[in-house]
Amino acid sequence: MKRNFIKQLFTVGLMGVLGCVSSIALAQTDYPNKPIKLIVAFPPGGTSDVMGRLVAEELGKVLKQPIVVENIAGAGGIVGMERALKLPADGYTLIQTGVGQNAVAHGLDPNLKYNSLTDFTHLAQINAGPNVLVVHPSQPFHSVKDIVDFAKKNPGKLDYGFTHAASGHMAMELFKQTSGIVLTGIPYKGGNPMLNDLLAGTIPMTFLNQDAVLPHVKAGKLRAIAVSSKERNALYPDVPTVAESGYKGFEATSWSGLSVAKGTPQPIVDKLDAALAQALKSDTIKQRLSSVGFVIPPYGSKHYSGFVASEIDQWTRVIRTAGIKPE
Repeated sequence: MKRNFIKQLFTVGLMGVLGCVSSIALAQTDYPNKPIKLIVAFPPGGTSDVMGRLVAEELGKVLKQPIVVENIAGAGGIVGMERALKLPADGYTLIQTGVGQNAVAHGLDPNLKYNSLTDFTHLAQINAGPNVLVVHPSQPFHSVKDIVDFAKKNPGKLDYGFTHAASGHMAMELFKQTSGIVLTGIPYKGGNPMLNDLLAGTIPMTFLNQDAVLPHVKAGKLRAIAVSSKERNALYPDVPTVAESGYKGFEATSWSGLSVAKGTPQPIVDKLDAALAQALKSDTIKQRLSSVGFVIPPYGSKHYSGFVASEIDQWTRVIRTAGIKPE
């Protein structure tokens, strides 16, 4: 009798395990069967938010479920990353990853509470855009060579504006280190105050995102000297890259992508991967990105994972060389 009781217990336990496994498998094959959350680690209205909502809308159409954007801002994107990784790795939380919170942040703080290489499964890079080296039109500079020649003859006497740890700041630090020049940085709390001072001629130059400076370059209020991408940008066809201006290999872009927490079931990752590939082919996304100078990089998880690793390496090296500390 005791043997039969143990056998019954074993049978009931096995059925429970099999039922649990079956439920998990069904949940994965039935994915998604409810709305999905996309965490954007920056405030509403900025470029990251706009890109996140654009992709959320198109991806939601493919998956046939709404994707709801939740803005969790703070500490340059770090707060959003930490919050995202506390949620279940079940595919119902997507994470917008990007250059600040997933590359630059590691150079600034080697003790971050997350690791952008091991705590995430990176799905795809969504966009990449250059920073543009721009000067006030009253300045005598018309090329990278003009700036470098002046700076080498007058070390520390040429100013530039920067916002701490922004992609434009990183581009300028890389430019200084690559060209071997000494410039004097003027810190700003945000891109808009810095842009206003540049337009007023209070500061002579800076690196800023291509979409932010485009209307001012077109209006002749700023002069574009070079773009920081590997190739020329379609909206700045006559503006050379820093690389072709004498600094081979120079590249410093602003970028973002989509990721999920490590541990998300592979069937769900595969489904998201395929759906994202389809969404990124939509004319809506292509037209919106190209209209402000962004490009869609080569698609795929392997590419994006490798790219994130290379960005962490580059910006950690630049930050340590420059001695930049967290604010």
